Amino acid sequence: MKIYYKHTLMLLFLPLLWIGCYDDLPIDEDGLLITERAECYVSRFELLGVDYNTVRAGGKDAVIDTLACTIDIEVKWATDLKNLYPQFTLAQDCKLDPKITGITDFSDLANPKKYTVISGNRNVKKTYTVNIKIQER
Repeated sequence: MKIYYKHTLMLLFLPLLWIGCYDDLPIDEDGLLITERAECYVSRFELLGVDYNTVRAGGKDAVIDTLACTIDIEVKWATDLKNLYPQFTLAQDCKLDPKITGITDFSDLANPKKYTVISGNRNVKKTYTVNIKIQER
């Protein structure tokens, strides 16, 4: 019985030793894994108010143009543009610059916010412009 116990323990710990022998995988300055993926795009965009509910007008999704790198979204009339939470869905392994850390001010409609999507291999960068239109009364 003791022999089986020793063999079982060896079999359990052997994979841990094997994994420990691998070189560390490449990691960027944010602690994110660098992969070989070159895809670089926004697949979905949402704007939330301070109550974490969407501020999109009429339930219309944002229009994302991956060639022109634009995001057009219409928000409800009287939306507080100084207190919005943007949410991006990106291609796998991508990251966003600048990072979204909380409430964002979108009130300067003449100078739309710009966000850069960076591919998983960190070689492709595309800057998207977020254009906001306010719903008419």
